[in-house]
Amino acid sequence: MDRIRDLASKNAAVIFTKSSCFMCHSIKALFYDIGASPAIHELDQDPKGKEMEWALRSLGCNPCVPAVFIGGKFVGSSKDIISLQVDGSLKQMLIDAKAIWF
Repeated sequence: MDRIRDLASKNAAVIFTKSSCFMCHSIKALFYDIGASPAIHELDQDPKGKEMEWALRSLGCNPCVPAVFIGGKFVGSSKDIISLQVDGSLKQMLIDAKAIWF
């Protein structure tokens, strides 16, 4: 859990993913389309990836990827991010966290 918190706090937007996850790819593409450049951590390519998966599950992220942090806070997984995008609040969250500038 400490590693998750540490990585999540180092960038304004952080996405924990797996390279084979299609929803992870979609969420990354959404962030890029909005203008954010999130830090991406591929759990299947990290030696401590399995431990990090369990830590993300303990936060309530099920499935464990994608797991999105904005401003160091856990925001949710794909369904949460899509909901925020649909209601128009995702972009403002990214602006407030200084993940994008205008």
